Formats: sequence, structure tokens, C-alpha cells
Amino acid sequence: MIDRELDNALASNRTYGNLDVQHALFTRLRSEDPVHWTEPDGFRPFWAVTRHADVLEIERQHERFLNAPRSKLFSIEFEDQVRTLMQGRPHLVRGLPQMDGDDHRKYRALTQAWFQPKQVKLIEGRIGALAKRAVDDLLERGATCDFYRDIAVWYPLRVIMMILGLPEADEDRLLRITQAYFGGSDPEVQKGSDLIRATQDYVAYFDGVSEDRRRNPTDDVTTLIANATIDGEPIGHHEASSYYVALASAGHDTTSATAAGGLLELIRNPDEWRKLKAHPELVPSAVDEMVRWVSPVKHFFRTATEDYTLRGREIKAGQHLMMCYPSANRDEDVFAEPFRFKVDRNPNRHLGFGFGAHVCLGMFMAKMELQALLRELLARVEAFELDGEPAWVETSFVGGLKRLPVRFRRQETATV
Repeated sequence: MIDRELDNALASNRTYGNLDVQHALFTRLRSEDPVHWTEPDGFRPFWAVTRHADVLEIERQHERFLNAPRSKLFSIEFEDQVRTLMQGRPHLVRGLPQMDGDDHRKYRALTQAWFQPKQVKLIEGRIGALAKRAVDDLLERGATCDFYRDIAVWYPLRVIMMILGLPEADEDRLLRITQAYFGGSDPEVQKGSDLIRATQDYVAYFDGVSEDRRRNPTDDVTTLIANATIDGEPIGHHEASSYYVALASAGHDTTSATAAGGLLELIRNPDEWRKLKAHPELVPSAVDEMVRWVSPVKHFFRTATEDYTLRGREIKAGQHLMMCYPSANRDEDVFAEPFRFKVDRNPNRHLGFGFGAHVCLGMFMAKMELQALLRELLARVEAFELDGEPAWVETSFVGGLKRLPVRFRRQETATV
């Protein structure tokens, strides 16, 4: 039986701008219908997969369940717009999240070495310097700031710009584009732009950068992509542009969301903050808990290549499945006290970075960034408290807080 109100809520950006509503919806689905056939008004139907074990079961089978042809939740109207604009192609971009099989393997291999632990370790000092700069900026503000807007958005952006070899003078421009790209339908974030225009702005920006790197190669990821070949042929313009867009957008927005959302929970759970102050060796586990808690990537889609039975539901070949990560990361069957924020949670088998062949390319980088920032905050700030009401972006795809007003006290005897 179709529950139109539930289905529409699941597809609505507004649901994800209210965490109480979001988690109540997912808790109901996990309990009553964990593999739920969903027919929202204005959207093509899909299965909503809300249990941790079921998301794992799907993501382990990357040949049976594909990224293409549907990777994200868009309205039918928007999908038609994209096909018209892209001359029949179903996506504005064709990056790793839209690739499968040999294509995915070959394109991922282009940059994978840059984001593995050994390479990330080589730039740990530079990331630490940027974390220190972020906390310098925080403390220079006196005693109050909007932690998300003033601190959290800039630090990961500067890290990914360092990796891509982009000039600091461009950071305002890239931040505006990224916020429009992931803004959902939130008017505060998109500010007159939209996903199509933001994508076009990204492509235009990186066209210029890519042309420069072909003439003047340097030691950065942008140069690597600009001069890449696949099967002996230069990488296509659409694929190169898509690669840049994925790295520049998701490469920092998810980390910003996690940093701000994690700090909010440390404010709401002062005993956990004090636990970290007393035991800084818990920072890595705290970062994993922040990722689980925030789940900045709300979903990705998979498409079945053959008939399949999942938790008693008959999924037909060609049907789409929505992997609901915030729900999987609150699954009562996997996480003890899933609605409690615990910096020492162990084990923590969260799916905040996905799983399997399509696990997040920048996972190790993101963890290092967050750990570096958290260590700086713990060493130099005595305590935080809220200085107003936080607010979340209304988006069903990628996002977190859009406002986090805080008051803070400087550590009297900081150990930097």
C-alpha cells in the first residue's frame, strides 16, 4: 500500500533540513518497511533501503547493482531538463559516482594514489598548518562566531585547493559555486543560483585551469587530470570536467558539514568534549563518530541489473534503489544507543564513506583533516557553547549545518 505522505517526505529537501523529522521518518521505515517501494509525486519510483545490513548487501555487489544510469534523487522535470541540455545524456557530470566496471576502475586509478594513506601522510604537515590557521581565525574573532560560515567552510576548501593547486584568490568563487551545487532547494544557500548554473560555473572555471596545466604542468592533481589518458587516448572534456567538479565540491563540502555537525554534538554533550580534552588519543574514534552522526552524504542510488530478493522484497531488473546513509548509520541492529553521540564508540561500522568498490576516494584525507582540526580546537579552546539556534541545509543529497552560532573561551595555557 502506497503512503503518499511518507513517500513525498522521503523525497523532500525540507525533510533533511529538520533532523527530528528526518530521523523519525527513517526510524519508522527501519521498523515497519526497511526496503520500501517509494512513489513520490513528481519523481520516478525507487526502493528506499534503510537498514545497515541491506545497504552493505547492495554495495558489496557492484556488478549487480550499478551507479548508472541513476545516481541521485532528482525530479522528473529536472531530469528532463538535463537530458535536453546534455543532448540525451542523463547526467550533468560523469564522474566516479556515475561510473561502473572498467570505466570506474580506470578513472579512479588516475588519482587514487594521491588519496591513499602513504601520500596523505606526506602532506600531513601542510594540512596541520591549515588547521592551525583555521583556529587562529577562530580565536581572532574574540568570543563568538558562526562556526560553520566563518571556520568550517574555509578549512576543507583550502585543503582541497592545495591538493588541486588552485590559487587562494579563487576561494570565494569556488565556495559560492559549491554552496549552490549542494544547496538543494534552500534559498539561503543557493542565493539565486541552481545546480545547472553551478555545474556550468564549475566547468567554465576548470576549463581555464586545465588549459593552463597543459601548457604549464605542476605537481598537483589538476595537472594529473588535465594531462591524463585512458587506454592511450586523452581524457574527454566531459569526463575531465566531471572529475574536477567531484573533487572540488564533495572534496570539501562533506568535511565542512562533518566538522560543524560534530562540534555541535560536542557542545550538546559537554562530557564528551571533556573526555576528549582528557584523552586526546580518542580523536580518531571521535572523528568516526562525527561522520556517523552527521552522515553528510544522505544517499546514492544503485540500479539492479537483474531480479533480486532483498529482505523478502522482489526487486526487478532496471529498478532503482536509494541507499539511505543517515538511516543505516542509526540502525539499532548495528549501533548500541544509536542516538547517543559517543567519542569512544567502538566498534563503529558506519557507512559515512560508503562501502566497497565505490567507497569515498578521499576518505583518508577527510579523516586526517578532521583529526587535525579537532586536535587544534581541543588544545586551544577551553569550551564552546551555543550562541543561537543552529540550522541545517534543506537538501536530500549532500549537506549539513548552514548556521552554527557559538560562543567560546580560549584555553589559558594552550599547548599547540
